[in-house]
Amino acid sequence: MMTDPIADMLTRIRNAGMARHKTVSMPSSKMKLEIARILKEEGFIRGYDLQDRNQPQPTLRIHLKYDENGRPVIGGLERVSKPGRRIYAGRNDIPWVRSGLGIAIVSTSKGLMTGRQARREGVGGEVVCYIW
Repeated sequence: MMTDPIADMLTRIRNAGMARHKTVSMPSSKMKLEIARILKEEGFIRGYDLQDRNQPQPTLRIHLKYDENGRPVIGGLERVSKPGRRIYAGRNDIPWVRSGLGIAIVSTSKGLMTGRQARREGVGGEVVCYIW
């Protein structure tokens, strides 16, 4: 039984990048789809799609992105708020990741968004992870 599916997702992406895989698959959920959407919008991945949509548990497939030297665009991923210890940040306390070179993904009352978007909209929430 998996207790933290988001940490599992981040670990799968990290491991696939280190192994230079083109895609990585995992069980899907609404939260994972939103994280994949943010990664696509911010340019960290080439894209994502859902497989087996008619199954009870669809599969999310993420297409990883590499630079011209073959290095993964995602330099690192870090889970911040965990099931055993939730980390919340107010609208003025949302952290900058790597001096603005990375992103913080924040779960707010208006949905999942980057730390930059949350600051712009004036909302705080649970800091899910950092990606750089």
